[in-house]
Amino acid sequence: MIDADAPEEVMWAGRFITAKKRGRWEYVGRANGIGAAVIVAIDDGHVLLVEQYRVPLGRNCIELPAGLVGDDAEGEAAAVAATRELEEETGYRAGTMVSLGEYHSSPGMVSESFTLFRAGALEKVGDGGGVPGEDIVVHRVPVDGVAAFLDAQRAAGKAVDVKLLLLLAPVLLG
Repeated sequence: MIDADAPEEVMWAGRFITAKKRGRWEYVGRANGIGAAVIVAIDDGHVLLVEQYRVPLGRNCIELPAGLVGDDAEGEAAAVAATRELEEETGYRAGTMVSLGEYHSSPGMVSESFTLFRAGALEKVGDGGGVPGEDIVVHRVPVDGVAAFLDAQRAAGKAVDVKLLLLLAPVLLG
């Protein structure tokens, strides 16, 4: 645990990301304490997924709807951000937003965590697509067809976010 006692050094800081070092470990985190919200939204046996170009991957990625908490409004509650992001990205408004806990996606490299939410009582109120410049494509996929959908997306050269393992667990563990 030598590294746990070492002081944290900021190597570089941008608007949203900070590169840090503690002992031998180099990692990144969100700047200014910004968190993230990820949403599992199931509507009449279909899950809402989004697709968008991700610069670090150099290709489109299939993901659960998600977004930053407090990037525009300081002190924003995670559930409020999740509700806002779901509507912006997918065009669906949630009547309920239930926290399923905090998770870490790559703890050896990134200090960021996200709160996972389950959206309920969905109502289609728009087309989605995100804010200008995001160019998000919405996919409404039958829950029992997620594995085949993701296989087809991979075959088409798209990346798949690790958080989608949540939806693949019955197939992978069955």
